[in-house]
Amino acid sequence: MSTPTWTTGADHALLVVDMQHDFGDPAGSLYVRGGEDIVEPINAAIEESLAAGHLVVYTRDWHPEVTPHFAEHGGLWPVHCVIDSSGAEFLPGIKVDGPVVHKGSGPEDGYSGFSVLHLPTGQDRETELSAILDENGIMAVTIVGLAGDWCVKSTAIDAVRLGYRATVPLALTRFVELRPGDTEAAVAAMREAGVTVIGDVTVDVAEG
Repeated sequence: MSTPTWTTGADHALLVVDMQHDFGDPAGSLYVRGGEDIVEPINAAIEESLAAGHLVVYTRDWHPEVTPHFAEHGGLWPVHCVIDSSGAEFLPGIKVDGPVVHKGSGPEDGYSGFSVLHLPTGQDRETELSAILDENGIMAVTIVGLAGDWCVKSTAIDAVRLGYRATVPLALTRFVELRPGDTEAAVAAMREAGVTVIGDVTVDVAEG
């Protein structure tokens, strides 16, 4: 199996976003429709990237039990990906071979892999992701995983803001579609920001 064209170049890294039980398993508390369908192709992309000598970095939602990120404490989302819980575990089949960046482990909204919003102060705080990429001479990233209209989108737009070339192959993400039109809006926002978006959203995903 040849390495996809979007993973070529010595300065390239693959970013695997939040491929965790609560998002990618139908029994998860914040299940993204179709999330389980991208496990095998993402795993193949990971293996191909590693075989080509490219860095693979993983992000992981990692929330405390009590956080203003959750609806019961004033946030938007049901309880998910609680630190050390089964819901926060990576999905079976995902090859984990590279650094893991945890996000949202304080009173934070943690959508982008590059930064979190500290809710009590309203301050944006960087994660270690950019430092990891810079230490490895990375200038281009391909972002895959969950969910396309939240963490994948935020990570991709942040990547461009920070000076990286960013690519999102739509075949390797799925969308929450919390509100009708969120999927198309997310794709448009990424393209407007300068992200290279590959492929089209399928009808199944857009209805998700």
